Amino acid sequence: MSRVRCAIYTRKSSEEGLEQDFNSLDAQHEACAAYVASQTAEGWKLLPARYDDGGLSGGTLDRPALQSLLAEVDAGRVDLIVVYKIDRLTRSLSDFARIVDRLDAAGASFVSVTQSFNTATSMGRLTLNMLLSFAQFEREVTAERIRDKIRASKRKGLWMGGAVPLGYAPEGRSLSIVEDEADVVRDLFALYAEHRSLRRVTEIAEDRGYRTRLRTYSSGRTVGGHPFGKADVHRLLINPIYAGRIRHHRDVYEGQHAAIIDPETFDALQQMLSDEAARPRGPAGPPAKAPLCGKLMDETGDAMTPSHCRKGQVRHRYYVSRRLITGLAKDHPGAWRLPARVIEGAVAEVMTGHLRDPDLAARLLPEMSPAALPRVAAALVTVASSDCMDDLATLIAGVRLSPTSLTATLDPAALATRIGIAETSLDPDALVLQQAITLRRRGAEARLVLGARGGSPDPILLANIRAARSWHERLLRGETLGAIAEFEGIATSRIRQMIPLAFLAPDLLARITRGLQPVALTSEWIKTHELPADWDTQRRLFERLAG
Repeated sequence: MSRVRCAIYTRKSSEEGLEQDFNSLDAQHEACAAYVASQTAEGWKLLPARYDDGGLSGGTLDRPALQSLLAEVDAGRVDLIVVYKIDRLTRSLSDFARIVDRLDAAGASFVSVTQSFNTATSMGRLTLNMLLSFAQFEREVTAERIRDKIRASKRKGLWMGGAVPLGYAPEGRSLSIVEDEADVVRDLFALYAEHRSLRRVTEIAEDRGYRTRLRTYSSGRTVGGHPFGKADVHRLLINPIYAGRIRHHRDVYEGQHAAIIDPETFDALQQMLSDEAARPRGPAGPPAKAPLCGKLMDETGDAMTPSHCRKGQVRHRYYVSRRLITGLAKDHPGAWRLPARVIEGAVAEVMTGHLRDPDLAARLLPEMSPAALPRVAAALVTVASSDCMDDLATLIAGVRLSPTSLTATLDPAALATRIGIAETSLDPDALVLQQAITLRRRGAEARLVLGARGGSPDPILLANIRAARSWHERLLRGETLGAIAEFEGIATSRIRQMIPLAFLAPDLLARITRGLQPVALTSEWIKTHELPADWDTQRRLFERLAG
């Protein structure tokens, strides 16, 4: 008789009750274990590891215990998955089809303790698909019912929770005014009505010591309590809560709470805000420095133009192929967008290394007497000691990029002036320096690696891998996802995003440790993509990203 290795999978959608000594997950596990024990005569044997997902929806496969279990199935260490009900495994018909495909590929199957049917027959599969369709329907109807309830409640003017605005405190399904804070709100509205300038109101609010509301979450994390910024003032001034109204998406209803600001005053101020937004702005600030402007070209010979974008208060500079700007990049696959600090740093490194070459003086000035060469070599080292890219850029006539090389040409007149020799005595061949590089795309943007060496390890990615492995061990010890998130002071969604990193193939983990992973594989990529649990699939993914 062949042995059937069984693994029990349990799930609960909410975290309510998980802190109890005997909770829903334990009840499911006990029922499944008893069922496996009843099949001992058929060769069934229960594996010791538990696979519990507490507080996770069945509408997604992004569940750590499920992914760990499927990895064991793929590795051939589990023959049968045992669940209390089918909807514990998944509530999505499409997800179930993917799970069945993986089980079939591994020669494994699953069984439901409370729902008996044979998936080996067409009728059994039809029955199963019907059950899953109803489970998915139930989940979607429940979500719609909750949304409809919130919409209907807000239409009646009820407060349905969320971040409580400055000036109010929650009071059941309504809000009560906190007079001390309400005075600040009234003052900010009055200041804007007087000055009609968000910038001026922000300055006065800072002078008066006004602060945003300090909020402390159950995890102990705090936000707010800082001086009002321009965005904070604007957000407060457009909030209809202060006029006694309740917003639901784009709709606004009369609320049951007391208004801090007279509705007519509030409406008049909204028009003032619109007028300020429509006013023409003054001239833009000085453009960001771009020392390689007019000197940098991509492999097609296309000049790369300085560009920038803002994320919050931070300005990010780039050099962009003009065909990307004009919309013709699809016809020119050599068009690039490079972070300015990356390419400027690479050019500076190549230049300073070239200028410090002890043999450069002899190659630059082949006809100069050997006795005079040390003076020129010392002058070149002095030039190379500058850590200012603006200064080094004055010596550059042009830089050309390709996916495999960076070629820079020094300006003979500028170099001759800096080291105190005649321009005509310079050998043109020694003015050209070339460095092997790796230039890899990530969309239109690219990353540049000098020389034949590999990239440097990604410290953020490595930190997330360590965290994911730690979270996985704690889940196996029986801790819930919510408890781990509260202890770490992070959202449970963050753990769900990163925990697949705990199941990386050993050889891929070694590549990441040495900094040899694909450029596109970053923590940001992990947040928005599914990292497969199967090691062979992971390796194919790495190759695809590297290409």
